[in-house]
Amino acid sequence: MNRLSNLPLERALQIISGRWKLAIICHLEAGARRLSVLERSVEGISQKVLIQQLRDMEEHGLVHRTVYPEVPARVEYALTGLGLSLKPIILNLHHWGIEQGRVMGELDGLTLCSRADAAAPRQAVEA
Repeated sequence: MNRLSNLPLERALQIISGRWKLAIICHLEAGARRLSVLERSVEGISQKVLIQQLRDMEEHGLVHRTVYPEVPARVEYALTGLGLSLKPIILNLHHWGIEQGRVMGELDGLTLCSRADAAAPRQAVEA
């Protein structure tokens, strides 16, 4: 495991940082997903990077990997309780990003996930 900071805020940012982790969490929020489904849902990510990000997230306790004893083997990824606890934080970051985009005259009408059909409907987080 990469050495994480002793400072709580810095540690949290180290765990969720990266271009793809929040998108992956967003897509897993609706339930367990197979690798191929995640790869199609998270636009622009390669399989190699997706696997690396999932392994990193599993190492930090955000994602659980289940291998089913079938031929061929079926593997599913799901958020753990710790991963699910990020939902209100991610929603608040999303709303903050929209507001910042409006200030800059950009980003109006974007959805939380890169593909609106990839996740279940979401409720706004009360401020």
